[in-house]
Amino acid sequence: MSMFNIFHISGSAVSAQSQRLNAVASNMANADTVAGTDGQAYKARQVVFQSVMAQNGTDPTDVGVQVVSVQENQQPGRRIHDPSHQLADADGYVTYSNVNSVEEMVNMISASRSYQNNLEVMGTAKSLLLKTLQMGQG
Repeated sequence: MSMFNIFHISGSAVSAQSQRLNAVASNMANADTVAGTDGQAYKARQVVFQSVMAQNGTDPTDVGVQVVSVQENQQPGRRIHDPSHQLADADGYVTYSNVNSVEEMVNMISASRSYQNNLEVMGTAKSLLLKTLQMGQG
């Protein structure tokens, strides 16, 4: 494995975690939204990753992390009885999004730390490459 593959692997992980952070930001922004007149509330989105391993005879740079899909959480949203709300249904219930703010905060912290760790891996690899080049000069 080439030293440069480290940059490809960490770069793919940074890109995947960036998409995860975007999904978390979207979920948090819609945490308290109410279903519209169509009765459909915002559904939380989750990013699904897959590790990519090099196979015999394939390009060794085809390793890393890829985003397979972004899935919507199909659990029903919170229903709160508030007959005075303008978007209440015929039974007086208002449907909110199914976003769990605590869970999203945990996802945000996890994605952020993974993002930072992969940037640190790239920084360390860069430093090692520079030191190797300096050894060749002396």
